[in-house]
Amino acid sequence: MSELDEQNPSAISWRARFLRQITSWYMGIVHAASVNVVSARKRLDFFAGMVPRAAGVAVRKDSIAGLHAEWLTPDGAAENRLLLYWHGGGYVMGSCRSHRPFVSQLAREAGIRALLPEYRLAPEHPFPAAIEDAVGVYRSLLEQGHEPANIAVAGDSAGGGISVAMLLSLRDAGDPLPGAMVLLSPLLDLSAQGDSMLTRVGQDPWFSPDVVLQVARHYRGDADPMNPLVSPVFADASGLPPTLIQVGNDEILLSDSERFAENMRASGGQVDIDVWPGMWHVWQMFIGLMPESRRAVERLGRFIGESTG
Repeated sequence: MSELDEQNPSAISWRARFLRQITSWYMGIVHAASVNVVSARKRLDFFAGMVPRAAGVAVRKDSIAGLHAEWLTPDGAAENRLLLYWHGGGYVMGSCRSHRPFVSQLAREAGIRALLPEYRLAPEHPFPAAIEDAVGVYRSLLEQGHEPANIAVAGDSAGGGISVAMLLSLRDAGDPLPGAMVLLSPLLDLSAQGDSMLTRVGQDPWFSPDVVLQVARHYRGDADPMNPLVSPVFADASGLPPTLIQVGNDEILLSDSERFAENMRASGGQVDIDVWPGMWHVWQMFIGLMPESRRAVERLGRFIGESTG
């Protein structure tokens, strides 16, 4: 395990403190648990797009397994290696536009091409639509000749949940699995039973348990919240590829990451979990705006590069 030591949040950079304060204020006025999903999608696309795209990364639109997607290719990237990235957004929002800047930065850091698909969103398309889309994309990549060992799968928040559920589905179907998995503040328990739902509720600058439960209602529909494909924290984690998890110490979702890492270790899997002091949900997205994001992405890039080479 590679886990950062807990520190006083006051030790974080002044840029991080400013972004934490301003984004906390914003999340407080939009009332995330009750916001209209159409409005939320537009807002996420707008604000996430304010983060600059990495220089030297070409963007090409494509369609794969019936889904719109973008290829993000850094200058000099190895053609035989691939990052398959599933965007977050609580299963109800997120797009190429919202995540293109961050994924371009991650791809450049890892020196690897990235594929960013747009899966079907809830509530129009509830569980298991997103997982079916993810499985279809992965199988299409293998049909195109990509070697599983040269693929890293990654996702933030709900995209982390999709990443794990996709691999569980592929494993159970007998498909070959990718070489590595990366999870950023993954949403892995839609029953909201983790200890951090209580212990971090006063520290999380963005979310409350009500937000998680509202997301769950949009996405899972009538499905059991403890279904392992809905909430992968309850899954048998055996046979999954080497995994790196990054999560903020101040997140109400902290326990999702900790419990899933414990499940992987108990199943004999290889997993590193980095718990970042003073950080909140998917702080990595602020790369270019605060040093903690840059350091986190550098760590991710090394792991992805080493795991797919």
